[in-house]
Amino acid sequence: MTKPVHAHPDWRPENAGSEFAARIVPAGAKASCPAKSSHVPRRRRLSPEEYAEGVRRGDRALLAQAITLIESDASARIDEAQAVLANLLPHTGRSVRIGITGVPGAGKSSLIEALGTRLCRQGKKVAVLAVDPSSSISRGSILGDKTRMEQLAREPNAFIRPSPSGGALGGVARKTRETILVCEAAGYEVILVETVGVGQSEIAVRSMVDFLLLLTITGGGDDLQGMKRGALELADAVGVTKADGANAAPARATRRLLQDSLHYLAPPTPGWPARALICSARTGAGVPELWSTAEEFLQTTRANGAFLERRRRQNLAWAQSMLEEALRHHFFRQPRVAARRAAWEQAILDGKIPVTAAVRELLALGGE
Repeated sequence: MTKPVHAHPDWRPENAGSEFAARIVPAGAKASCPAKSSHVPRRRRLSPEEYAEGVRRGDRALLAQAITLIESDASARIDEAQAVLANLLPHTGRSVRIGITGVPGAGKSSLIEALGTRLCRQGKKVAVLAVDPSSSISRGSILGDKTRMEQLAREPNAFIRPSPSGGALGGVARKTRETILVCEAAGYEVILVETVGVGQSEIAVRSMVDFLLLLTITGGGDDLQGMKRGALELADAVGVTKADGANAAPARATRRLLQDSLHYLAPPTPGWPARALICSARTGAGVPELWSTAEEFLQTTRANGAFLERRRRQNLAWAQSMLEEALRHHFFRQPRVAARRAAWEQAILDGKIPVTAAVRELLALGGE
């Protein structure tokens, strides 16, 4: 038997209401009502002023969108992102910027969660900028820090922003400095910057934070295993983590060894001798001492002028970094360079031209 035109399907309940709107329309039959478009209208693009206003009033959705805009590599949105920053700049600079780095397995995320949760419950607004390493193959990142910091993520005064490193050196993302400013304009009083991990380029995070905390562990046979002198020289404090249970006594021994080592290094901040501490994210032991150390550091450096001088130097380093990036992009966008680049790279891969000569050749094209 042929189903009548516009009949309901067999699976429709007998007493169903209008929520079961599906009907069967035989081929060639004209529908009784025009089909509604499933097209969802695109969201209206906000102006830089609207972004800035939303950030300043603490709108977390607009804060996240503003950071996404600033992190974008799309050349069409660079001017827009800079306009947002220009609107926010007068409302920045009033936070405490703390960088947290350390050897693999030191428990950076766990300690940040313990410290951040404690500060939030004291009434402070805390932003965590967590940098995840980007794959050199897929260029992707897991961005799992929000999952790892589950307790902190539930705090209303906390904002966690995972960002891919994008291949940037120094364990930080390319736009971490700008993201710090946006979070400051949103009213966050403490900015915690978690790096990818300790390495030879940790000077990058040093150049954008006020206080640098280096985390390490004990019990690896060599108590300074994984530590690099260069990183140790940059730290304002060194924390020996996981100092609980059977590991508490070895952690105290490692702290003494580190304190002795720090005694022979020039302090990275004038007037502040770096110190070693022990802490446990699991039990919370030593976490209050970490924060009180940071507060003492801020009091000391604000009094002797080192705090302001560091901020001034950081602005200069930021300007130099942006200039280098802008020059690189401008160079490779030049028509003669862009047209030659693929063949130039292939010649290097094939060993047909020495690297030094290849660089000189491309520079000559860019200078013409």
